[in-house]
Amino acid sequence: MKTKHYIGCLLCLCLAGCGETFVPKPYGYYRVDLPENTYQTFSLPGYPYMFTYSRLAEIRPRQEADEQYWLDVYYPCFDARIHCSYKPVHRNLRQLSADAQDFVFKHAGKATAIPEQGYEDPDRHVFGVYYELRGNTASPYQFFLTDSTTHFFRAAVYFNCHPNQDSLAPVIDYLGKDVRTFIESFQWQ
Repeated sequence: MKTKHYIGCLLCLCLAGCGETFVPKPYGYYRVDLPENTYQTFSLPGYPYMFTYSRLAEIRPRQEADEQYWLDVYYPCFDARIHCSYKPVHRNLRQLSADAQDFVFKHAGKATAIPEQGYEDPDRHVFGVYYELRGNTASPYQFFLTDSTTHFFRAAVYFNCHPNQDSLAPVIDYLGKDVRTFIESFQWQ
């Protein structure tokens, strides 16, 4: 009796096992609805610079020891920020530029590429370098701007999450346009 029972169970399992082959599903990411972007101007009295930034962002001044004019351009909808710092130039432009480049290349271990692009606007006396860090880096964009005699401004985009280029790609592209608008509108006061 037990043998018939085992044979019946085995036959049922064999018949139930015949069907579709299991295929694992790929990872998916949440859809990010990117809003239409409009811009406004940041220009506070006493700050040595001004620029255009997204209306989706808010300016958050930061108090750092012995530092002035530092701020974050914070995007609450993406939990991202453009971390901005300012240094006056006192015959140390070469050192400030090297420090900015060192900050960029600290990400070289995770980056798949770090193309750089020079920027200059001689009419506004704004010169600098823009870096796009590709791969799973903590900061996808960094840049610095200077007038080469008095002012030095550095900025980097950061997300408040583990870097994942695939899931963040639409937001990274979106913020890349904002960073280019930021740079192209930048001027000294």
